[in-house]
Amino acid sequence: MLIGEVARRSGVSARMLRHYESLGLLRPSGRTGSGYREYSGDDIRRIFHIESLRSLGLSLREIGRALGDPGFTPAALVDDLIRQTRERIAAETELLTRLRRIDAAEPAGWEDVLQIVVFLQALGSKSAAARQRAALSPAAEIPLAALVEAVLRETDPNVAGALRWALARSGDGGTALLAQGLGSPVAAVRERAVRSLAELPGEEATARLRDALADPDAVVRGLAALALGTRGVADAVPVLVDLIVAGRNDTEAADALSMLAGDTATADRIATRLVDRLTHDAIGAPARVRLTQALADIPGRTASGALVELSGDGDRAVALTAAYLLRLRDAG
Repeated sequence: MLIGEVARRSGVSARMLRHYESLGLLRPSGRTGSGYREYSGDDIRRIFHIESLRSLGLSLREIGRALGDPGFTPAALVDDLIRQTRERIAAETELLTRLRRIDAAEPAGWEDVLQIVVFLQALGSKSAAARQRAALSPAAEIPLAALVEAVLRETDPNVAGALRWALARSGDGGTALLAQGLGSPVAAVRERAVRSLAELPGEEATARLRDALADPDAVVRGLAALALGTRGVADAVPVLVDLIVAGRNDTEAADALSMLAGDTATADRIATRLVDRLTHDAIGAPARVRLTQALADIPGRTASGALVELSGDGDRAVALTAAYLLRLRDAG
Protein backbone atom coordinates (compact mmCIF):
# COMPACT_ATOMS: atom_id res chain seq x y z
CA MET A 1 0.00 0.00 0.00
CA LEU A 2 1.45 3.36 -1.02
CA ILE A 3 1.77 6.32 1.31
CA GLY A 4 -1.22 8.20 -0.11
CA GLU A 5 -3.54 5.26 0.44
CA VAL A 6 -2.13 4.68 3.95
CA ALA A 7 -2.74 8.34 4.81
CA ARG A 8 -6.31 8.15 3.54
CA ARG A 9 -7.16 4.97 5.46
CA SER A 10 -5.34 5.78 8.69
CA GLY A 11 -6.13 9.49 8.92
CA VAL A 12 -2.43 10.24 9.43
CA SER A 13 -1.08 12.70 6.90
CA ALA A 14 1.70 11.69 4.51
CA ARG A 15 3.83 14.45 6.03
CA MET A 16 3.40 12.96 9.54
CA LEU A 17 4.17 9.47 8.23
CA ARG A 18 7.44 10.79 6.79
CA HIS A 19 8.14 12.46 10.17
CA TYR A 20 7.60 9.15 11.95
CA GLU A 21 10.05 7.58 9.53
CA SER A 22 12.66 10.29 10.15
CA LEU A 23 12.45 9.57 13.88
CA GLY A 24 12.80 5.83 13.37
CA LEU A 25 9.28 5.08 14.61
CA LEU A 26 8.14 3.65 11.31
CA ARG A 27 9.92 2.00 8.40
CA PRO A 28 8.05 0.94 5.29
CA SER A 29 8.59 -2.73 4.64
CA GLY A 30 9.38 -2.26 0.97
CA ARG A 31 9.70 -0.07 -2.08
CA THR A 32 8.03 -0.25 -5.45
CA GLY A 33 10.04 -0.58 -8.62
CA SER A 34 9.78 3.19 -8.95
CA GLY A 35 11.18 3.71 -5.45
CA TYR A 36 7.92 4.65 -3.71
CA ARG A 37 7.33 3.61 -0.10
CA GLU A 38 5.19 0.53 0.27
CA TYR A 39 3.52 -0.32 3.57
CA SER A 40 2.61 -3.81 4.69
CA GLY A 41 -0.18 -4.89 7.03
CA ASP A 42 2.29 -4.95 9.92
CA ASP A 43 3.32 -1.37 9.06
CA ILE A 44 -0.33 -0.27 9.18
CA ARG A 45 -0.79 -1.91 12.57
CA ARG A 46 2.32 -0.11 13.86
CA ILE A 47 0.86 3.21 12.67
CA PHE A 48 -2.30 2.53 14.66
CA HIS A 49 -0.18 1.56 17.68
CA ILE A 50 1.67 4.88 17.42
CA GLU A 51 -1.57 6.86 17.13
CA SER A 52 -3.13 4.99 20.05
CA LEU A 53 -0.19 5.82 22.28
CA ARG A 54 -0.26 9.45 21.14
CA SER A 55 -3.91 9.62 22.15
CA LEU A 56 -2.83 8.74 25.72
CA GLY A 57 -0.52 11.75 25.80
CA LEU A 58 2.80 9.99 25.21
CA SER A 59 5.52 11.94 23.48
CA LEU A 60 7.02 10.52 20.27
CA ARG A 61 10.21 9.77 22.21
CA GLU A 62 8.22 7.76 24.79
CA ILE A 63 6.38 5.96 22.00
CA GLY A 64 9.68 5.00 20.39
CA ARG A 65 10.90 3.61 23.71
CA ALA A 66 7.67 1.70 24.26
CA LEU A 67 7.64 0.13 20.78
CA GLY A 68 11.37 -0.44 20.49
CA ASP A 69 12.04 -2.26 23.76
CA PRO A 70 10.73 -5.87 23.80
CA GLY A 71 11.06 -5.98 27.58
CA PHE A 72 9.23 -2.69 28.12
CA THR A 73 6.47 -2.78 30.76
CA PRO A 74 3.79 -0.11 30.56
CA ALA A 75 2.92 0.13 34.27
CA ALA A 76 5.52 2.78 35.18
CA LEU A 77 4.76 4.81 32.06
CA VAL A 78 1.02 4.70 32.69
CA ASP A 79 1.56 5.79 36.30
CA ASP A 80 3.65 8.69 35.07
CA LEU A 81 0.96 9.63 32.56
CA ILE A 82 -1.65 9.61 35.32
CA ARG A 83 0.54 11.93 37.41
CA GLN A 84 1.15 14.29 34.50
CA THR A 85 -2.54 14.35 33.62
CA ARG A 86 -3.52 15.17 37.19
CA GLU A 87 -0.98 17.97 37.31
CA ARG A 88 -2.24 19.35 34.00
CA ILE A 89 -5.86 19.19 35.16
CA ALA A 90 -4.96 20.91 38.43
CA ALA A 91 -3.08 23.66 36.58
CA GLU A 92 -5.92 24.19 34.12
CA THR A 93 -8.48 24.18 36.94
CA GLU A 94 -6.45 26.79 38.78
CA LEU A 95 -6.27 28.87 35.61
CA LEU A 96 -10.03 28.58 35.08
CA THR A 97 -10.65 29.61 38.69
CA ARG A 98 -8.35 32.60 38.31
CA LEU A 99 -10.07 33.70 35.11
CA ARG A 100 -13.48 33.42 36.77
CA ARG A 101 -12.30 35.53 39.67
CA ILE A 102 -11.02 38.20 37.32
CA ASP A 103 -14.29 38.12 35.41
CA ALA A 104 -16.32 38.39 38.64
CA ALA A 105 -14.36 41.51 39.62
CA GLU A 106 -15.57 43.17 36.39
CA PRO A 107 -12.27 44.91 35.56
CA ALA A 108 -12.66 48.14 33.63
CA GLY A 109 -9.39 47.76 31.74
CA TRP A 110 -6.14 45.87 31.47
CA GLU A 111 -4.64 47.81 34.36
CA ASP A 112 -7.37 46.46 36.63
CA VAL A 113 -6.79 42.95 35.29
CA LEU A 114 -3.08 43.18 36.04
CA GLN A 115 -3.76 44.46 39.57
CA ILE A 116 -6.07 41.50 40.24
CA VAL A 117 -3.51 39.05 38.85
CA VAL A 118 -0.83 40.53 41.12
CA PHE A 119 -3.19 40.23 44.09
CA LEU A 120 -4.05 36.60 43.33
CA GLN A 121 -0.39 35.70 42.98
CA ALA A 122 0.42 37.37 46.31
CA LEU A 123 -2.50 35.62 47.99
CA GLY A 124 -1.12 32.27 46.83
CA SER A 125 2.46 33.09 47.87
CA LYS A 126 4.41 30.77 50.14
CA SER A 127 5.42 33.84 52.14
CA ALA A 128 3.05 34.63 55.02
CA ALA A 129 4.16 38.27 54.91
CA ALA A 130 3.22 38.52 51.22
CA ARG A 131 -0.18 36.96 51.87
CA GLN A 132 -0.79 39.36 54.74
CA ARG A 133 0.11 42.37 52.57
CA ALA A 134 -2.32 41.12 49.95
CA ALA A 135 -5.09 40.82 52.54
CA LEU A 136 -4.49 44.43 53.57
CA SER A 137 -4.76 45.70 49.99
CA PRO A 138 -7.52 48.19 49.12
CA ALA A 139 -10.87 46.39 49.15
CA ALA A 140 -11.57 47.27 45.52
CA GLU A 141 -8.65 45.10 44.41
CA ILE A 142 -9.83 41.96 46.18
CA PRO A 143 -12.13 39.48 44.37
CA LEU A 144 -14.53 38.25 47.05
CA ALA A 145 -14.43 34.57 46.04
CA ALA A 146 -10.64 34.56 46.17
CA LEU A 147 -10.69 36.21 49.57
CA VAL A 148 -13.10 33.64 51.01
CA GLU A 149 -11.08 30.76 49.59
CA ALA A 150 -7.93 32.22 51.14
CA VAL A 151 -9.68 32.58 54.51
CA LEU A 152 -10.77 28.95 54.46
CA ARG A 153 -7.29 27.59 53.72
CA GLU A 154 -5.07 29.96 55.72
CA THR A 155 -3.20 28.38 58.63
CA ASP A 156 -1.03 31.29 59.76
CA PRO A 157 -2.95 33.07 62.57
CA ASN A 158 -1.70 36.56 61.68
CA VAL A 159 -2.56 36.19 58.01
CA ALA A 160 -5.90 34.61 58.90
CA GLY A 161 -6.76 37.60 61.08
CA ALA A 162 -5.89 40.02 58.27
CA LEU A 163 -7.98 38.03 55.82
CA ARG A 164 -10.98 37.99 58.17
CA TRP A 165 -10.61 41.73 58.63
CA ALA A 166 -10.56 42.24 54.86
CA LEU A 167 -13.61 40.01 54.48
CA ALA A 168 -15.52 41.87 57.20
CA ARG A 169 -14.59 45.15 55.52
CA SER A 170 -16.10 43.92 52.26
CA GLY A 171 -19.56 43.62 53.86
CA ASP A 172 -21.71 40.51 54.21
CA GLY A 173 -21.37 39.41 50.59
CA GLY A 174 -19.08 36.55 51.55
CA THR A 175 -21.62 34.89 53.84
CA ALA A 176 -22.98 32.50 51.21
CA LEU A 177 -19.46 31.47 50.18
CA LEU A 178 -18.43 30.90 53.80
CA ALA A 179 -21.54 28.79 54.29
CA GLN A 180 -20.11 26.40 51.71
CA GLY A 181 -17.06 26.07 53.95
CA LEU A 182 -19.33 24.84 56.74
CA GLY A 183 -20.03 21.80 54.57
CA SER A 184 -16.37 20.85 54.31
CA PRO A 185 -15.41 17.37 55.59
CA VAL A 186 -12.36 19.00 57.21
CA ALA A 187 -13.06 20.34 60.70
CA ALA A 188 -10.29 22.95 60.43
CA VAL A 189 -11.95 24.46 57.35
CA ARG A 190 -15.31 24.60 59.13
CA GLU A 191 -13.60 26.27 62.09
CA ARG A 192 -12.15 28.97 59.81
CA ALA A 193 -15.57 29.50 58.26
CA VAL A 194 -17.16 30.02 61.69
CA ARG A 195 -14.42 32.42 62.78
CA SER A 196 -15.05 34.49 59.66
CA LEU A 197 -18.84 34.38 59.96
CA ALA A 198 -18.49 35.60 63.54
CA GLU A 199 -17.02 38.85 62.21
CA LEU A 200 -19.70 39.42 59.57
CA PRO A 201 -22.86 41.38 60.33
CA GLY A 202 -26.38 40.47 59.35
CA GLU A 203 -29.07 37.89 59.86
CA GLU A 204 -27.68 35.55 57.22
CA ALA A 205 -24.37 35.21 59.06
CA THR A 206 -26.30 34.60 62.29
CA ALA A 207 -28.35 31.89 60.60
CA ARG A 208 -25.21 30.13 59.38
CA LEU A 209 -23.71 30.29 62.87
CA ARG A 210 -26.88 28.68 64.20
CA ASP A 211 -26.34 25.84 61.72
CA ALA A 212 -22.82 25.38 63.11
CA LEU A 213 -24.21 24.68 66.60
CA ALA A 214 -24.97 21.18 65.30
CA ASP A 215 -21.46 20.61 63.92
CA PRO A 216 -19.91 17.27 64.91
CA ASP A 217 -16.71 19.00 66.01
CA ALA A 218 -16.78 20.47 69.54
CA VAL A 219 -14.39 23.32 68.65
CA VAL A 220 -16.57 24.45 65.75
CA ARG A 221 -19.71 24.27 67.91
CA GLY A 222 -18.03 26.24 70.67
CA LEU A 223 -16.86 29.05 68.39
CA ALA A 224 -20.33 29.34 66.89
CA ALA A 225 -21.93 29.46 70.35
CA LEU A 226 -19.56 32.19 71.57
CA ALA A 227 -20.34 34.30 68.50
CA LEU A 228 -24.07 33.75 68.87
CA GLY A 229 -23.92 34.63 72.56
CA THR A 230 -22.66 38.10 71.70
CA ARG A 231 -25.52 38.40 69.20
CA GLY A 232 -28.12 37.58 71.82
CA VAL A 233 -29.10 34.19 70.40
CA ALA A 234 -30.32 32.00 73.27
CA ASP A 235 -30.03 28.83 71.15
CA ALA A 236 -26.33 28.92 72.03
CA VAL A 237 -26.94 28.25 75.75
CA PRO A 238 -26.50 24.42 75.73
CA VAL A 239 -23.20 24.60 73.84
CA LEU A 240 -21.96 27.45 76.06
CA VAL A 241 -22.64 25.30 79.12
CA ASP A 242 -20.76 22.44 77.42
CA LEU A 243 -17.75 24.75 77.04
CA ILE A 244 -17.80 25.50 80.77
CA VAL A 245 -17.93 21.80 81.60
CA ALA A 246 -15.07 21.05 79.21
CA GLY A 247 -12.97 23.94 80.53
CA ARG A 248 -12.43 25.28 77.02
CA ASN A 249 -13.06 29.02 76.62
CA ASP A 250 -15.06 28.66 79.83
CA THR A 251 -14.53 32.29 80.91
CA GLU A 252 -15.77 33.58 77.56
CA ALA A 253 -18.69 31.14 77.70
CA ALA A 254 -19.69 32.36 81.16
CA ASP A 255 -19.52 35.97 79.95
CA ALA A 256 -21.72 35.07 76.98
CA LEU A 257 -24.27 33.43 79.28
CA SER A 258 -24.41 36.55 81.44
CA MET A 259 -25.01 38.65 78.32
CA LEU A 260 -27.86 36.36 77.28
CA ALA A 261 -29.49 36.48 80.72
CA GLY A 262 -31.14 39.80 80.02
CA ASP A 263 -34.69 38.72 80.74
CA THR A 264 -36.11 36.61 83.55
CA ALA A 265 -37.17 33.68 81.37
CA THR A 266 -33.76 33.31 79.73
CA ALA A 267 -31.92 33.83 83.02
CA ASP A 268 -33.96 31.06 84.66
CA ARG A 269 -33.37 28.79 81.66
CA ILE A 270 -29.61 29.33 81.90
CA ALA A 271 -29.55 28.78 85.65
CA THR A 272 -31.60 25.59 85.30
CA ARG A 273 -29.20 24.30 82.62
CA LEU A 274 -26.17 24.99 84.81
CA VAL A 275 -27.75 23.30 87.82
CA ASP A 276 -28.80 20.27 85.78
CA ARG A 277 -25.21 19.74 84.66
CA LEU A 278 -24.03 20.18 88.24
CA THR A 279 -26.40 17.67 89.77
CA HIS A 280 -27.18 15.14 87.06
CA ASP A 281 -23.92 14.66 85.16
CA ALA A 282 -20.98 12.57 86.30
CA ILE A 283 -18.45 15.37 85.94
CA GLY A 284 -15.26 16.12 87.80
CA ALA A 285 -14.81 18.55 90.68
CA PRO A 286 -13.14 21.29 88.57
CA ALA A 287 -16.09 21.31 86.15
CA ARG A 288 -18.56 21.57 89.06
CA VAL A 289 -16.66 24.60 90.38
CA ARG A 290 -16.71 26.25 86.96
CA LEU A 291 -20.46 25.69 86.65
CA THR A 292 -20.97 27.18 90.10
CA GLN A 293 -18.87 30.21 89.18
CA ALA A 294 -20.96 30.67 86.01
CA LEU A 295 -24.03 31.23 88.19
CA ALA A 296 -22.42 34.39 89.57
CA ASP A 297 -23.64 36.75 86.85
CA ILE A 298 -26.97 35.08 86.18
CA PRO A 299 -29.71 37.18 87.78
CA GLY A 300 -32.96 35.90 89.21
CA ARG A 301 -34.32 33.64 91.91
CA THR A 302 -33.41 30.40 90.18
CA ALA A 303 -29.71 31.21 90.21
CA SER A 304 -29.85 32.55 93.78
CA GLY A 305 -31.70 29.46 95.00
CA ALA A 306 -29.18 27.22 93.29
CA LEU A 307 -26.30 29.02 95.01
CA VAL A 308 -28.02 28.63 98.39
CA GLU A 309 -28.28 24.87 97.88
CA LEU A 310 -24.73 24.61 96.56
CA SER A 311 -23.36 26.42 99.59
CA GLY A 312 -24.11 23.19 101.46
CA ASP A 313 -22.65 20.92 98.77
CA GLY A 314 -20.56 17.95 99.81
CA ASP A 315 -17.72 19.20 97.62
CA ARG A 316 -15.99 21.80 99.79
CA ALA A 317 -14.68 23.78 96.80
CA VAL A 318 -18.18 24.03 95.34
CA ALA A 319 -19.70 24.97 98.70
CA LEU A 320 -17.11 27.70 99.40
CA THR A 321 -17.50 29.11 95.89
CA ALA A 322 -21.28 29.22 96.19
CA ALA A 323 -21.13 30.86 99.63
CA TYR A 324 -18.70 33.49 98.36
CA LEU A 325 -20.92 34.27 95.37
CA LEU A 326 -23.96 34.59 97.62
CA ARG A 327 -22.15 37.17 99.75
CA LEU A 328 -21.33 39.13 96.61
CA ARG A 329 -24.95 39.03 95.47
CA ASP A 330 -26.17 40.14 98.87
CA ALA A 331 -23.65 42.96 98.94
CA GLY A 332 -24.74 44.06 95.49
